[in-house]
Amino acid sequence: MTTDSAGSKGTTGTVVSADGTTLAYELRGSGPAVVLVGGAFMTRGDSADLAALLAERFTVLTYDRRGRGDSGDTAPYDVVREIEDLDALVEGPAGGSAMVFGMSSGAVLALEATARGSAVTRLALYEPPFVTDASRPPLPADYVEHLTELVAKEAYGDAVAYFLTAAVGLPGEVVAGMRQAPFWSGMEAVAHTLPYDGRIMGDTMSGRPLPVDRWASVTVPVLVGSGDAGAPHMLTGARELAATSERYTLRVFPGQEHGIDPGVLAPALIDFFGGAVS
Repeated sequence: MTTDSAGSKGTTGTVVSADGTTLAYELRGSGPAVVLVGGAFMTRGDSADLAALLAERFTVLTYDRRGRGDSGDTAPYDVVREIEDLDALVEGPAGGSAMVFGMSSGAVLALEATARGSAVTRLALYEPPFVTDASRPPLPADYVEHLTELVAKEAYGDAVAYFLTAAVGLPGEVVAGMRQAPFWSGMEAVAHTLPYDGRIMGDTMSGRPLPVDRWASVTVPVLVGSGDAGAPHMLTGARELAATSERYTLRVFPGQEHGIDPGVLAPALIDFFGGAVS
């Protein structure tokens, strides 16, 4: 079931996923459908600048992943539920099939959904945060368990700090300073979803090579993007993923880090998704 209404930024609405969770989304533009899947902490508003640029060529759908923004949440969590969420959006407001762009852990979610048969016709990924070498420490073996314990105690600030140190790799003193920043409360507001991203990543941040057959069922063209100015393991992981199939194309963005400039990313996505002006 889908409901929608006109808004100043686009058409907003909700769709109900298979387990009854209500998901909030926003549509912009016209043309072939493109769904944007955000990473950790991201709500649909964080993709607004990129969506506006892509809306010149496409119908762009941004959404709040479950537990974030205006979307609901239903326990217990399972990665399959998030794949069903994406399916509900594709089958509903996207019109039955869509091209998909995933950012960070959202890239891994989009890749997993495509591998499991979601109606994705083209897939673009930016910096899935794989750790496949010794350039940085791997995630602790009990990473998701510890995050889950912090969330259960409603220690949301500590959960954010643990994510930033253990998963992102920021020094503890830097994170301590960030706690005083205005944006910290916004991170705490979605901290309860950090274990979700941890489960999506699975063992792909273990420092071991990627399992080459994990996404072997993906048959659509895939663009794998990474910057060359950020953490080295991001580019290494992107290269390793792109090398697993002839369907994957690697695109390196000079001077870009994990927070890529939408003005740099959008032309590459427009070209890959087939919306370039001849």
